[in-house]
Amino acid sequence: MPQYAVIIHSPAPADPMDLTPDYLALLEGYGAKVAELGGTIVTGFGLQPSTTATSIRGDVVTDGPFTEAKEVVAGFFILEAPDLDVALAVAKANPACIDGGVEVRPLFTPPAE
Repeated sequence: MPQYAVIIHSPAPADPMDLTPDYLALLEGYGAKVAELGGTIVTGFGLQPSTTATSIRGDVVTDGPFTEAKEVVAGFFILEAPDLDVALAVAKANPACIDGGVEVRPLFTPPAE
């Protein structure tokens, strides 16, 4: 089954310790919604706040995210879904869409030789 990265964008600095009880309740119900829509979450990860990032450009190492932005990557998960339409429906139902957004990208599969 095809796999997709669902990349979660939240307002900076996207500190997971600042999630509200209401938002956490939405996250608790998200797994059931994913299954209802026909997808399966393979694995997922939340990220520490963007203020903890270290960026490297060539030989230069700096504290902070790669680019300054109002929204930053807060986490991601790998989704198995029968097709892109299901993946998009699952992503659209993600609570992150309330005050941020999500990006859906198919995982790269090398061409058969």
